[in-house]
Amino acid sequence: MIIKICGITSIAVAQAAKEAGADLLGFVFAESKRQIPVKEAIKIGQQVKGIGKVGVFVNKSLQEVQEIAQCCKLDFVQLHGEESPEYCRLVGRPIIKAFRVGPEFVIERCKEYPVSWMLLDSFSPGQYGGTGKTFDWQSMKSLSRQVTLPVMVAGGLTPENIALAIQTMTPKGIDVSGGVETNGNKDLDKIQQFIIAARKAERGNVTC
Repeated sequence: MIIKICGITSIAVAQAAKEAGADLLGFVFAESKRQIPVKEAIKIGQQVKGIGKVGVFVNKSLQEVQEIAQCCKLDFVQLHGEESPEYCRLVGRPIIKAFRVGPEFVIERCKEYPVSWMLLDSFSPGQYGGTGKTFDWQSMKSLSRQVTLPVMVAGGLTPENIALAIQTMTPKGIDVSGGVETNGNKDLDKIQQFIIAARKAERGNVTC
């Protein structure tokens, strides 16, 4: 199972996440309180090696996404907007495509996307992510049997509820940001607690 810590804005947090056992670091290039300047993301990528880098974008031009991905040497591009399947085909890098689980969520639509990962996030009107809310994991439990893509789960995950999320959905990946923060800043203890809890739950699933 892949663990992604998103909303990275400093070398110290990136290094701590890597040392705690995270697989991916997420840099938010969309409008957000966690948005990072491209130059800072480049600096972190140069200093913290041996861990995957993901850039998060919302409805950016294809050219801008490609340029940032090149500059930051991103391993994945994560798209949270209304990007089309054709847009995804043209990006030129492995893609994590986010789909918000809400009233208009249709699993068949997800199957049209030529991407590496399907990320399921919570739906909140006017927000493309970072809602801090969970969705109904039970209702999505059978999803993995309906799609061939590996599923990543996001939305309201915390050290306290991640075990239940994993036990319910058995995702191939999990993505957390606000759930490992205190007063809007990444909390190194929470990052460690989150990863420990996730790995314990993962081992439990393996032995079931």
